[in-house]
Amino acid sequence: MDDPNPKPELIAAGPATLAPEPALPPTATPARYYTPPSTIRTSSVPRPERMWTAALAAALLVTVGGLGFLYLDDSSFQSSTARLTRENAALKSQNDTLHSQLDTTQANLTATLGELATVRAALDHPHLEIWNVAQSIKGSSWYLLGGIPDTFTYHLKATSTGPMSVSILTHEDLAKAFNCVDNGVANANWCMHHSGQPVRSWLNVTSVSYDFHGAEGCADYIAVFTAAGNVTVKPDVSVTYNPAATATGACV
Repeated sequence: MDDPNPKPELIAAGPATLAPEPALPPTATPARYYTPPSTIRTSSVPRPERMWTAALAAALLVTVGGLGFLYLDDSSFQSSTARLTRENAALKSQNDTLHSQLDTTQANLTATLGELATVRAALDHPHLEIWNVAQSIKGSSWYLLGGIPDTFTYHLKATSTGPMSVSILTHEDLAKAFNCVDNGVANANWCMHHSGQPVRSWLNVTSVSYDFHGAEGCADYIAVFTAAGNVTVKPDVSVTYNPAATATGACV
């Protein structure tokens, strides 16, 4: 029976005979070819060196970042310092202005208090002119007479065109002076200043200036002017309200 797939017959063969290589020309050199390596070699850094490099890089990043933060903080600090300096200068200017205004206000207040004290003193102790009209004395038998009011300080001030005599008398002394004149003892120019005990007398003068306090608590006093000849008296008599707490002078 025929085999449907006939096998080829094996033919024994002897050793192969290689053909001789052709001879190269005498001047030719054999061609050289580069054979790439079968495995690509990569260099590697030892592990300790890699860790040191990474640490150095991290430290460098931290340092750079820290410098950045420090720069930002320093810029912010400088900006805040400049702003605070400006605000402080503005506050100092306002403070100086307020101090100046306060000093002015204090000075005005002190002046106002002084004026108020003066006004209150004037209200508590009003000062009044009571005799300022010039009058004449026509000889030794004439006299000028004025009462000294109670509760007031009496400011006796006058000048004259010639010698005059001025006395402060009680009503009792004045009565004695009238009796002296009526009885013909002497004229008014003498009797008004030598009868009884005058409180105070200024004889043959051309001016007088005196503050009398005896009437501040007593209504018993009179001022009298006389002259030996014809003179004109120019009075500037005033009083200040100043009531005494108790009786004074002849009323004690």
